Amino acid sequence: MKKVMLVDDEILIRETMRDSIDWEKEGFVYCDEAPDGEVALTLIEQLRPDILITDIKMPFMNGLELSAIVCQRYPEIKIVILSGYEDFEFARSALRMGVVDYCLKPISASELLRLLHRVSESIDKERGEKANAMRLQEVTQEKLLNDLCSGFMTTTDAVHLSSALSLSLLARFYIVAMAHVRDAELVMADAADDASDAAGPVPALRKLTARTDVLQFKRSRSETVWLLKASTLEELHRELLPFKELQSLAADTDRLSEPACPVSVGIGSMQDRLQGVHLSFLDAAQDMHWRRLSGQNRLTMRQQSAEVMEQFVLLDRKKFVDFMKIGSPPMLSPFVNEYAADLKHIEWTSTPVGYYIINDLTLEVFRSAKDMYRHVEDPERYLRQFQMRIGQIRSHGELKDYLIKLIEQFWNWRSRSNDKYGPIIRKAKDYIQAHFGNDALSLQEVADHVNMNASHLSKVFSQETGQTFIEFLTQTRIQFAMELLKNSAAKTYEIAFQAGYSDPHYFSNLFKRMTGMTTKEFRKSGSADCIGAGSEEDR
Repeated sequence: MKKVMLVDDEILIRETMRDSIDWEKEGFVYCDEAPDGEVALTLIEQLRPDILITDIKMPFMNGLELSAIVCQRYPEIKIVILSGYEDFEFARSALRMGVVDYCLKPISASELLRLLHRVSESIDKERGEKANAMRLQEVTQEKLLNDLCSGFMTTTDAVHLSSALSLSLLARFYIVAMAHVRDAELVMADAADDASDAAGPVPALRKLTARTDVLQFKRSRSETVWLLKASTLEELHRELLPFKELQSLAADTDRLSEPACPVSVGIGSMQDRLQGVHLSFLDAAQDMHWRRLSGQNRLTMRQQSAEVMEQFVLLDRKKFVDFMKIGSPPMLSPFVNEYAADLKHIEWTSTPVGYYIINDLTLEVFRSAKDMYRHVEDPERYLRQFQMRIGQIRSHGELKDYLIKLIEQFWNWRSRSNDKYGPIIRKAKDYIQAHFGNDALSLQEVADHVNMNASHLSKVFSQETGQTFIEFLTQTRIQFAMELLKNSAAKTYEIAFQAGYSDPHYFSNLFKRMTGMTTKEFRKSGSADCIGAGSEEDR
């Protein structure tokens, strides 16, 4: 609520203005009054009104002198001059000085209210712009990319902030890649040795982090994330090639060298919308996770079974995964018999090498399942169950039974890939629509309500609805605000609070970006069909 102060040497005018308006109802506070500029200065210092209404002709210190001092000392205070017809030239001088408006005496309560609301809106706009400017100062390229990938930023905000940062973000296709370094000190030491021409995953990673033509940020001291974008799929594949080569180098090093490769690389799914960047980021994190597990498994296998590792470590995992993707039940037994033939000589009771070889294959199956069937819930639980089964293998026949069960599990996921999450998404949406007025509503709260991991819900929600969680929440809130603007006389700040926004200035700017209109313009327009009707850039 804006504080209003009146300065006029005529007590009748002061009393009339004070008593003819229901200040609180209109969204104002009548904070005090003064008979001249000299008395007013002391009160202004104490009360800091938002709007100062002052007469021009007063004893001791007139309105122009008062306005000059206030404009210099308190530029945030908006000054309105009261003048008679004969004072027009004075009023014009005041406008040049920085006074925002003037009104002619006598003035009715309704005319004064219209003027005050106009000035109040200009204050809101100015404060909103200042808040945005301060927010922009806090947003760096790294923070913007981090928030976008993590799902903490709407597409609209990402577009506006990237534009303000002169960051080219819009494209036809997107994909996220990330790398984790197990020993950051080792990489830094290699860099100090100037080994940039050496082969291997560490020098390759260092070349990628040194690139300035790719959007990237440090998620942590040991993790780097890249956002690749392109106008065509061919261009995107070219951009992705160095990351696939790094991934291949890391995998080859894992298989063949000692010690284990310090680099794990994940590549996300291709997306054709900016809002899908979050989904690609989650996919890249999952891909990196499973590859890291596989690398740790191979390291343990080398450490415990060095004498027989070379015989079995190059088991053709791709052949196994390809069969799972295109094979059929009649082909299952013949394929497993052929595939398991190379493992006949393993002594399951005397050496752990068989466990690590089959565990390596199992990890590859689970990683492929996550790539193909994103609905797989709690894969870690399934993995633990299969790893327990591996530990129970004691013969070649039991090995083949295990491989058959592994393939059948994959096929089971394949058959359940149709709309498994419909009821969960509906339940999540219902909860959001019932609680969006709570400004603290979070993804975690909704995930708890539907009994699902928060990151998994975020991923599934994006897949099933085409929107991130925060975009759906924002749309729900703005739609509610539109209905209130059309069907109630509530003030903008009241509507912002009811819609779940504790900061009315942020709400006003967000509403303008989402609808293409200010709240006042929308209220006058008579249209409720303009959500998302901003510019093409906004969308």
